[in-house]
Amino acid sequence: MPDSTPLLEVRNLRVEFPTRKGVLTALDDVSFRINKGEILGVVGESGAGKSLTGASIIGLLEPPGRIASGEILLDGRRIDHLGEDAMRRIRGKEIGAIFQDPLTSLNPLYTVGQQLVETIVTHLPLNPAQARQRAIELLESTGIPAARERIDHYPHQFSGGMRQRVVIALALAAEPRLIVADEPTTALDVSIQAQIIDLLKSLCHEHGAAVMLITHDMGVIAETADRVAVMYAGRIAEIGPVNRVIQAPQHPYTRGLMGSIPSIHSKAEMLTQIDGSMPRLNAIPQGCAFNPRCPQRMPRCTQERPDPMPAGDALAACWLYDASTEAQP
Repeated sequence: MPDSTPLLEVRNLRVEFPTRKGVLTALDDVSFRINKGEILGVVGESGAGKSLTGASIIGLLEPPGRIASGEILLDGRRIDHLGEDAMRRIRGKEIGAIFQDPLTSLNPLYTVGQQLVETIVTHLPLNPAQARQRAIELLESTGIPAARERIDHYPHQFSGGMRQRVVIALALAAEPRLIVADEPTTALDVSIQAQIIDLLKSLCHEHGAAVMLITHDMGVIAETADRVAVMYAGRIAEIGPVNRVIQAPQHPYTRGLMGSIPSIHSKAEMLTQIDGSMPRLNAIPQGCAFNPRCPQRMPRCTQERPDPMPAGDALAACWLYDASTEAQP
C-alpha cells in the first residue's frame, strides 16, 4: 500500500508566459499530491498543461515560461525557487525523468554505459568500476538482453523500445524517489507499451518510488495508475481513484473523455463527441474554461470559476457539486 505521507506536493501552481501582447497563463492554480509508492496518472487533451506541469516539477520550463506563484514541495522541502545548480543536483538524484522521445535524453556520441556511469558517479558514492556494475544491473532489471555486452553500444544501435528501457535505467540510476514520466509509451507498439507499463509498476512497488505518469492514453492510465488527475486548459478538472474516475466520472469533461473511448462491452453505434476544441491560452473563457463545450452549462458557469470540490470519491471543479447550486446532477 502507498505511504500516506506525500512525497510530492504541488500547491496552487501558476505558470505564465510573458509575450509582447501580454502575459499568458498556461497553468492556473494547479494543486495535487503524490504519495510514496503511488502512481498518479495525468491525462487530458493536447494543450491541457500536462507536460508543462511535469517540466515545472523537474525545473525544465522553457523560457520565457516562469513559475509566477505557488509552491512545489519534495518530501516537505520547497524546490520551485531553487537555482539551476541546486536543481541540477536534485534532478537525477531525487527526481528522475522519462521523456516521450528517448533520443532527447541520450547523447548519440556516447555509449549508454558511459552515460549511465557518469550519472551514477555524479550522484552516488561509487567508483567507476562499481558504477559500471550497477549500470549493467540496471540494464538487466529493465529487460535489456545481454546487458554486459550491450552496455558498450551507442543509442542508435538499440530499437525504440530498447532505447526507452535505457532511458528508464538512466532515470533510475541514482535511485530517485520521484519519477516524472512524460508520454513514455506513446511512440512504442502495443506489446512494448505493455512491457514498459509492467516495468514502471514493478519499479514503483519494489523500490517505493512515486511516479507521475503523463499521457493522453486512458488505457495506459487504467493499467498503471492508482489515481488520475484530468487536466483541462491549465487546470485540474477532476482528480480521484483511477477506477472511480474511469467508471463513474463526475466532471462533464471527464464524462466526455470516457465516452469517446470505444469499449468491447458496449453496443453503442456511435461514440460520445465533445464539441469544440481546447481554448488557446489567449482566449480562455471567463468562468469555467470548459463552459463553451459543456452540455450541462448553467449561467453561473460563464461567470465564476469553480475550485475542485467533493464529487463522489473524487474532486471535481464543477458547479454541479456546489451545495448552493440549485440544479444538482
